[in-house]
Amino acid sequence: MATVAVTLHDVAREAGVSLATASRVLNGSTRRVADSYRERVQAAAEKLGYTANLSAQATARGTAATVALLVSDIADPYFGQIAAGVARGADEAGLVMTIAVTDRNPEREARHLHALRGQRPRGLILASTRTIASAASPELQRELDGLAALGGRVVAIGRGAPGLREIPVDNRGGTHDLGRALAGQGYRRAIVLAAQEGLLSSDDRVEGFTAGFTEGGGTVLRVHRGSFTREDGEQSMRAALAAGIEPGTVVFAASDIAAIGAMAAIRDAGREVGTDIALAGFDDIQTSRDVTPALSTVRVPLEEIGYLAFRAAIEPDWKPYTSTTGSQVLLRDSTPGLA
Repeated sequence: MATVAVTLHDVAREAGVSLATASRVLNGSTRRVADSYRERVQAAAEKLGYTANLSAQATARGTAATVALLVSDIADPYFGQIAAGVARGADEAGLVMTIAVTDRNPEREARHLHALRGQRPRGLILASTRTIASAASPELQRELDGLAALGGRVVAIGRGAPGLREIPVDNRGGTHDLGRALAGQGYRRAIVLAAQEGLLSSDDRVEGFTAGFTEGGGTVLRVHRGSFTREDGEQSMRAALAAGIEPGTVVFAASDIAAIGAMAAIRDAGREVGTDIALAGFDDIQTSRDVTPALSTVRVPLEEIGYLAFRAAIEPDWKPYTSTTGSQVLLRDSTPGLA
């Protein structure tokens, strides 16, 4: 026998209140309801097993009580820390956070956006790494415009999304400072492990590091390209080792997770991280402090960036940032310096 779904009318009858009062309590209305009525409605809903129809709410209001987050890679701690900040904001606001993974593919990103338009989230946060291709994609722009037309606010973390609310990340400035600091430790030769050209955050980190290291008197010998993943960091490091690396060279990986992959390749080759080949990353994920030797890196406030992105997605009178969220160079044992 089919189970009959509990309706809002059933909850109102059980609680002994009007349908309008039950709706205000359970559908997130901004109109205040007396605590005694609110408690009765909530108790009735729990007793009857009532669940609000989010699709119906979205149709009635124009937006749903959700915020959507698009990330490039759910396994990357960089995006995990951003998601933690978004989740904190959603919890404070009584909203539900949903996550979709784009794998840095503009077509996949456009498909996710099209599906999300039907759900009508209150806001959409693009934490997926922007590429030149995604910034120029007409399909992607059409979906973003369509979502905005339905009342959803779209926020981008990092650059590459003109016309959207944006939370800047100090990719270029942070790596510039890192390059200068490593040159100040006496390093004069550097190799860079980066993502493919056209990935905007990687390009910014390569350019910033190269400028800072050069200003400090060093030379970037070459750039090996793969992606931000641990596997590609290891593979790029193997290619760098095969091409030859003199002792005393510093390797900059454009993400901490890629740097951890590079560590494995260095050890597999019988070389030593630190005193033989120095190594630095970017992000300051928790694992960078736990590996041996501890990884030199650039700290960016990822959880705070996620929280700020959430606020930008829901605040009607949000004001654009005029500067980045800041960064901090952290020199640890993986770059002990040259005597």
